[in-house]
Amino acid sequence: MAIVIPVELTGAVARLNDRVVLDGVDLSLNVGEAVALCGPNGAGKSSAIRAALGLLPLNAGQARLGGEDITKLSERARAERAAYLAQERRIAWNMPAIEVAALGAPFLSAADGLLRAKAALDEVGAGHLADRGVADMSGGERARILLARALVSGAPALLADEPIAGLDPDAQFLVLDRLKGRARSGQAVLVSLHDLTLAARWADRIIVLQAGRVVADAPPLEALSPEVLRDVFGVSGRWVETPSGPLLDATRIG
Repeated sequence: MAIVIPVELTGAVARLNDRVVLDGVDLSLNVGEAVALCGPNGAGKSSAIRAALGLLPLNAGQARLGGEDITKLSERARAERAAYLAQERRIAWNMPAIEVAALGAPFLSAADGLLRAKAALDEVGAGHLADRGVADMSGGERARILLARALVSGAPALLADEPIAGLDPDAQFLVLDRLKGRARSGQAVLVSLHDLTLAARWADRIIVLQAGRVVADAPPLEALSPEVLRDVFGVSGRWVETPSGPLLDATRIG
């Protein structure tokens, strides 16, 4: 039986406002793998995630979910194959947290959706917020609710765009821990990250983008080699092993 790759971009080219944001990107996620997508601002991380989900049309190349061309999949089929945690944390209506989380499983019955939503809220330490309106929460609390919504899906793949941006350290560790747990339970997880030390400690593999192109795709310390740190991130750095994992010791070049 052929192995089905949950998420795949092949030769992906995409433009936004006449600017090339993806330039021949090859990217894939395997079952049970936690992958970090890294690169400087404007490198194409969000574009790659959105293209993989069919939210950014490709000018060339192909995006596949569960081995099938995404352009041939219905919206329901896409949602069943991949969950998405967007960078934007604004929620338009002041709905109770449990109802927001239940939106991650729109194809379940209302009762089953709420049961799964409650379990996901408990998983992210937000069970006590279930009946509170999301507009009355802090940014960190809303981040947990939106993470719960992504976890509710149970789709084979989970893609998260900068899920720890703006969070305090405790919340950052919680989010990454829960996402790693989902990878270990069999989901394919892709997360865009700016913190290279956290990426190196969290990921099984790191994909580095620069100007819309993949410049590295390897285990963390190989992908974030001194050459990549210099040429892509503009820093002179080395990795120091610590009891908590690798630590980047770096200084800005120039």
